[in-house]
Amino acid sequence: MQHSFDVLALLKRHREPLLVLVLLAYPLIQLLGTGARVREPNLVDRVLLGATAPLQRALVAAIDGAAGAWERYVSLRRVERENRALRGEVQALRAEVGGMQEARSENERLRRLLNYPEVGTGPRVVARVVGLSPDANRLTVRIDRGEADGVRRNMPVVTSDGVVGQVLRATGSGADVLLLVDPNSRLGVRVQRTRARAGAAGTGDDRLLRLDYLLRAEDLEEGDAVVTAGTDGVYPPGLMVGRATRIQRQGSGMFLGAMLIPAVDFSRLEEVLVLSPTGSSAVLLPRATPVPTRVEGAR
Repeated sequence: MQHSFDVLALLKRHREPLLVLVLLAYPLIQLLGTGARVREPNLVDRVLLGATAPLQRALVAAIDGAAGAWERYVSLRRVERENRALRGEVQALRAEVGGMQEARSENERLRRLLNYPEVGTGPRVVARVVGLSPDANRLTVRIDRGEADGVRRNMPVVTSDGVVGQVLRATGSGADVLLLVDPNSRLGVRVQRTRARAGAAGTGDDRLLRLDYLLRAEDLEEGDAVVTAGTDGVYPPGLMVGRATRIQRQGSGMFLGAMLIPAVDFSRLEEVLVLSPTGSSAVLLPRATPVPTRVEGAR
């Protein structure tokens, strides 16, 4: 008796799933019962088909939705992997383009150096700037060419823009170049437009040179180009030094005051060209005690 109550309670508790199961199983039983015979659906068939059609459509929609969601998920994962791969390729291509741009820029600088006007009769050595001197009393840079390459003391150093300075000391594999803006630097110059002679000296400021010994009566205008005169025995004539600025004409005295904006940006030196001196009458710099160099960018 107790067993019967348990069965009834179970049927009552699960009556809805059992009803759905019966409704779904009936057409299958009918199909198996009829076999391959084809018959018109009767009233019961029509009622059952009508009752179960919404459920069938819901089940089909749920299955199709789940399948579509899974396909979209798989597609998104595939797209994500492809995007990661493409981002890696883009970064590699950007790095390659950056390297190509740097190489093209270097090639252009070297081309200008190699096409530098023929001056002097000695060697012409292309060198790379590899360091700066820590000596606070001298403004110098270190280059990667030395005596083994034909570089000697007092040789002029230039870029395609103009004069950089002259070799202060050379070793077997490198050399120190005293920059034109160092207070110890002196050279003979000429105003390109008027051919008036003068002198130029470093100020310790890599943005300014001082123009000396230009007669007050000479014609000098703002922006006039000033070139080497070739009278100091070091620099060949006609090399660009800078442009005139801050011109001051005093009411008395023999000379006018002026400054020069250097043609070379000394903060951006990368490659330079070492030339032979103009002759044996070169103005020798006082010998300096060798100082260690620091790699450019070191603190």
